[in-house]
Amino acid sequence: MHFDLIVIGSGIAGLSTALAAAPKRVALITRGELARDGASRWAQGGIAAALAPGDSAAAHARDTLTAGNGLNDEVAVAALTQGAAGAIDWLTACGVGFDRSGDHYSLGREAAHSQARIVHANGDATGAVVMQALALAVGAAAHVHCFEQHCATALLRDGARIAGVAAHGPQGALALTADAVVLATGGIGALYRYTTNPDTADASGLALALDAGAALSDMEFVQFHPTALRTRDERGGQLPLLTEALRGAGAVLVNSAGRRFMAAVARDAELAPRDVVARAVWGELERGQQVWLDATRAVGADFPQRFPTVFASCAAEGLDPRREAIPVVPAQHYHMGGVSVDAQARSSLDGLYAVGEVACSGVHGANRLASNSLLEGLVFGRALGQRLAAQPRRRKASSIDGGAQEMAGIAPAFDAAIRDLLWRHVGLVRDAAGLQHAQQSLQSLRANAQTRAERQRLAVAGQITAAALQRRDSIGAHFRRDAAQMLAG
Repeated sequence: MHFDLIVIGSGIAGLSTALAAAPKRVALITRGELARDGASRWAQGGIAAALAPGDSAAAHARDTLTAGNGLNDEVAVAALTQGAAGAIDWLTACGVGFDRSGDHYSLGREAAHSQARIVHANGDATGAVVMQALALAVGAAAHVHCFEQHCATALLRDGARIAGVAAHGPQGALALTADAVVLATGGIGALYRYTTNPDTADASGLALALDAGAALSDMEFVQFHPTALRTRDERGGQLPLLTEALRGAGAVLVNSAGRRFMAAVARDAELAPRDVVARAVWGELERGQQVWLDATRAVGADFPQRFPTVFASCAAEGLDPRREAIPVVPAQHYHMGGVSVDAQARSSLDGLYAVGEVACSGVHGANRLASNSLLEGLVFGRALGQRLAAQPRRRKASSIDGGAQEMAGIAPAFDAAIRDLLWRHVGLVRDAAGLQHAQQSLQSLRANAQTRAERQRLAVAGQITAAALQRRDSIGAHFRRDAAQMLAG
């Protein structure tokens, strides 16, 4: 089957791209169901946009550059922040009902933002509300053909050009060809023991790109959220997120002694950049303390109305956040690195594009500013879809290389070994000894890999580890406890 465009992934970036590509004929491949697959629907914090009087896209850009430690691509940052207001208008036209106070948006403030500019929908359910609206729009769009319950297994080539996708679904293997292929597959959370991401955020898009020979960049920059809910059974995998908006509303972090510790760490205390807060929480845990997020005074009785998602997660654990502090632990949250793309979202391979978390456009630098992730998928996804819609159709592929690959998955013990390695040695705090140990352990695992999926996951884990070992200084989300020693050497 031939299409004008194939989009792999049905998060906010994938759906935005597919909708904006009209009237081109689009194939949308997703492993799950529309609005239920991927990490976008779990987003609580909201979408950053300069909408308040006195705010500006330039101010939003400055905050983004500061959070990214100046390693951002300034052109990409300008495109993101200048496109924010239009993206909110577009979502509103798609049926998203953002929270309002009278005639104005209810704007929240989050860490490292100089002022309140976060729009929300249904309190802390922004991702779910947005994804529901976009899924309905895609379902009604005649130009989009959805392949739900399908897994992309390989990128197909026509000579040097990426010209299609091999996939596997309920009816077996199939091959789709297209003028362009867009990776919108999300992040890498399933590579870490604790994450806020669903299991489908398993670096599959990066693995496809690596197999095809695409360039990757900034792989060492992995962001950890400081406040995931520490569950009673200490389970790994996806943990409930406790949105940063709680700290924006005045919630505080306390240790086992009931002492606030962030004021001694950073001038902005709980509103410091999330990598600073996450390392401070990690430090308390390393010292044998437990950490709680206390919103009893800041939110109190209003919890069910203001933060319904968090309230439900706490209730499932037998907690009442109106009256008691919430136990927290840091968790992998976002990947600033990914498939290296230019200002047009083009990868190093002709015909292959990437957008959203799987891409590295340089917009986030060394550390993503809060609530810029949904915005990135919206702004860059829409822009990419519009550009591809305007391109003339190409000739159909003359000869296709590649095909359906084995569908064998990853053994649970193998998966757990990778998650534990990256959590312990390629996580919040790193050093040469730990990174070298991780490299050696990954090599040992590679010798025992039985499936292509296991080899792919090892390849991506190896890229992250190698990049972290190569960058000897500490910057943004990449923290080397041995940085001074490395630089002196």
